[in-house]
Amino acid sequence: MITNNRKEKDYIKFIFLNKLIAFSFSLVTLIVYFSFILIIGFYPEVLGVFLFDSFITVGIIIGLSIIIFSIFLTLLYTLVANNFLDKLREKINK
Repeated sequence: MITNNRKEKDYIKFIFLNKLIAFSFSLVTLIVYFSFILIIGFYPEVLGVFLFDSFITVGIIIGLSIIIFSIFLTLLYTLVANNFLDKLREKINK
């Protein structure tokens, strides 16, 4: 049996880690998105360069990379939440 004091410390740790991870991932995502928007606004000619004499531009590649990066961050958050945060939550609920 875990004492109430220990449960409270674990709960505070859980809330802190949950917010830290969520805030960090959100901040990284926002930085990537807004960097892309700033490049569109101030240096559009960079994104209009064609690659390998085809119809694909640098902007398309960067846009797809941002989407893939966002999916990767979502996957990473899910793995951390399922493997670490859920165990901590179960420990608190016991």
